[in-house]
Parts: sequence; C-alpha cells; structure tokens
Amino acid sequence: MFERFTKDARDVVRGAVEQGQEAGSVGAEHILLALLEREASRASFALAALGLAGRRDSVREALEETRRRAGLSRADADALAGLGIDVSEIVSRVEEVHGAGALSAGKAVTTGRPAFRRDAKQVLEKSLRMALAHRDRRIGDEHILLALTVLPGPAAEVLADHGVTHASVTRVLYGGQEGHAQAG
Repeated sequence: MFERFTKDARDVVRGAVEQGQEAGSVGAEHILLALLEREASRASFALAALGLAGRRDSVREALEETRRRAGLSRADADALAGLGIDVSEIVSRVEEVHGAGALSAGKAVTTGRPAFRRDAKQVLEKSLRMALAHRDRRIGDEHILLALTVLPGPAAEVLADHGVTHASVTRVLYGGQEGHAQAG
C-alpha cells in the first residue's frame, strides 16, 4: 500500500515514526503530530484554513493530557464515569504514588523502528478508503487527515475540539462536495 502514497503522505508516515520513537510505538496521535509539522501540502493547507496551524502547542498539550490518562479519550472517561469510575481521581492517586505521567506510555527503549499500533494502522487503511471515496488514485496527506477525523479516539477528539472535523476538512479540500478531487 505504501507505494500508493504520495511523497507528502510518505513524509507524514516517516514523521510519525520519528514522533513515536521515544514511546517505542507509533499511534494515531503521532500521525497527527507529524501532519502538524507539514508545510506546503494539501493537509497543511486544510489545517491552516481551519485555524489549526498556529495552535500546534494546544494540540500537543491536549494529546499529552490524553497520554496522561493512559490514552483514554474524554468519551472513554465519560463512559467510565457513568459506571462510577472517576478517571481523574485514579490518575491523581497513581501520580501521587508513582509521579506525574505514571500512566503515560513512558519512554521505551527500542533498537530500530517503532512498531505501528493498531490505531495507526487503522488510520493508514482508512486513508486508502478516503482516497478511493474521492476517486483519487494516490493516497495523499489530506486522506490521512480525513481518516484521523473519522476514526474514534483521542486524535479525532483533539481535532474536533480544535474545530477540525471530517465535514470541515472536506469543505476546505473539496468545496463540500463528496465528488472527485484532484489527485496529489
């Protein structure tokens, strides 16, 4: 599938690997962080048009807060709260005993490339479906961005919190049409 990726999309994947190096694995959040580093691409254009280009720090902080909760999205935390489980209280107690960020993925020692987690693989697979849906022959970084907006999880939640949704990205990239888009 990688051969169907444009240079921009390949650069995003490489950037995600670099972002995930410290954690020892590549997740959807690393793909999002790599997208935020892009310039002069379709995804970077969409993110800039939606006002996210100047808010990278805010996105990083929101992703860090998610990592602090052991990767649980707010929706997950809300579901647990419905069962009487206060995730914030659990995080606070664990951090009192083990230090700040104790539930984070932590720093893993790797000897080579970090493995792609299931959520990252799903993003890349979904990006193929996004390209096909728009009748694009190649998978661009814009398709990766679109995939991040529709797959449930912390990356989509953080994007939505910053006003970047599937509908808004589609509107910027394709003028709101679900039809054909120019291949990148």
